[in-house]
Amino acid sequence: MKNQEIAKIFFQIADFMKMEGIAFKPQAYIKVALNLESLNEDVGEIYKKDGLNGLQKIPGVGKGLAEAIEEYLKKGKIKTLEDFKKKSPIKLDQLLNVESLGPKKIKVLYEKLGIKNLKDLEKQAKKHKIAELDGFGEKAEQNILQGIEFLKTASGRLSLGIVLPIAREVIEKLRLLPEVKQISLAGSLRRRKETIGDADILVASDNPKPIMDYFIKLDGVEKVWAKGDTKASVRMKMGFDMDLRVVKEESFGSALQYFTGSKEHNIATRKIAIEQGLKLSEYGLFKRDKPIAGKTEEGIYNALGLSFIEPELREDGGEIDASLNGKLPKLVKLTDIKGDLHCHSNWDGGEDSIEEMAESAIKMGYEYLGISDHTKFLKIENGLDEKQLLAQKLEIEKLNNLLKIKNCKLKILHGCECNIMNDGSLDIKDEVLEKLDYVIAGLHSSLKMSKKEMTERLIKAMKNPNVDIISHPTTRLLGKREEAQLDFDKILKVARETGTILEVNSSPERLDLNDFYIRRAKAEGVKMIINTDSHQKEQLNLMEYGVSMARRGWVEKQDIINTLPVEELLKNLKHK
Repeated sequence: MKNQEIAKIFFQIADFMKMEGIAFKPQAYIKVALNLESLNEDVGEIYKKDGLNGLQKIPGVGKGLAEAIEEYLKKGKIKTLEDFKKKSPIKLDQLLNVESLGPKKIKVLYEKLGIKNLKDLEKQAKKHKIAELDGFGEKAEQNILQGIEFLKTASGRLSLGIVLPIAREVIEKLRLLPEVKQISLAGSLRRRKETIGDADILVASDNPKPIMDYFIKLDGVEKVWAKGDTKASVRMKMGFDMDLRVVKEESFGSALQYFTGSKEHNIATRKIAIEQGLKLSEYGLFKRDKPIAGKTEEGIYNALGLSFIEPELREDGGEIDASLNGKLPKLVKLTDIKGDLHCHSNWDGGEDSIEEMAESAIKMGYEYLGISDHTKFLKIENGLDEKQLLAQKLEIEKLNNLLKIKNCKLKILHGCECNIMNDGSLDIKDEVLEKLDYVIAGLHSSLKMSKKEMTERLIKAMKNPNVDIISHPTTRLLGKREEAQLDFDKILKVARETGTILEVNSSPERLDLNDFYIRRAKAEGVKMIINTDSHQKEQLNLMEYGVSMARRGWVEKQDIINTLPVEELLKNLKHK
């Protein structure tokens, strides 16, 4: 939890620095924040063992940032951020949630219109005052109003990628208590919904009091909402609620089934129980007053005449009928993934070299790793031009030769994430694209085009014989930017006709495609790939989030091309 909390503070400090026009330092804070988010070891434990020297071994952490981490571990806050907040009347964290607003633009809005918060922003935008400012205009003002409306619908929920690591850390701490016999995530978190309102944890125990006492005093707990004999509810510092329930071991399975949900799935299972003259609740499955199942979830489903239904499928989307008829999918697993094709290196502003990315992929047991840096249109991402791509190709060939000499099974594949221009053309010449192992194409600009224009734009790119994969197809950013307007039926039709693969992007801020589109793609026979969009080696571990979305979309191993060995994968790429 400390890692996430400190990372959040470092991101905020970087934003204030950008707003103040401070050069270079913001990037140092951002780099360390990203590293902390991906760090497997708790910074508090590192500090206990090795003090400041241990903290300075974390990538990117020098003496100053190590002292800032130490300050948080000792005082629960960092003076640099507190000073920025005292000095500035601007609610920067609020305003940055509006798509298209960065720290520098926010500073202009404050200086010209006195905008300090979302309420001020909406008021001035509705008066059309923002359109009058240099660097904004009517379109920017309209985008801001749309962004505010989107925030209103998305408020109160956090990304799966924020909540899941914290909930897991709490579970691992609770698991060490002798009173805990069984423990599990429950609710929408266990079903791996893309955004989470609150985190639910279920425990089996005969002695709940010590567990409750320990839970409400955990690091990361900001406020205790309620504490009873078997249930406690707290507010976490990261901005979400966490509920803990304790049940008897004989009821753990039925309670887990009940509290995992969804509500609609539970209604359907209770209906089946009633039709069989049974009663199903969180306490068990009963025939009259006699319990016939409850200790395990499998026992509950089997007693109802159902095969076990994976948590990700429990949305009343046909899973009950599929279970009754023996047609549940054999869902793809994280261990099925053999490689990742959407990874950025330090050639385009990523944190790590191609060799460092490859070393991490080897440790993960991957058979292949694809380097697909941004291309020249994205100047802000140091996008590569044709000449640089060909130079990168030579470096990758050299690294592959070294790996072969070392008898390493990993193969580095060379691709790129080129930009789909407004007219559907690409920003890299075809004669260079055809020399790569694969090509990813993505939408990164002009994302407010009409449905017809955006669909035609994407279809033209998909018809390019060199384009194998479309990255993050709907372009959404969870909680910040709604998806682009697309005719998804037409997109699926062309994807099937051209053999274009659609990406399931594992980045927790994207999770794009979502489960609804994934299921539709599967139904149409469109192949998909699960990629991380990693900009540093630690982010390769984000693969599980994309796998979770795929599972929610009823996807099986054969639907995902990066479950294939490298030679078969290459045969599935259309431009080869």
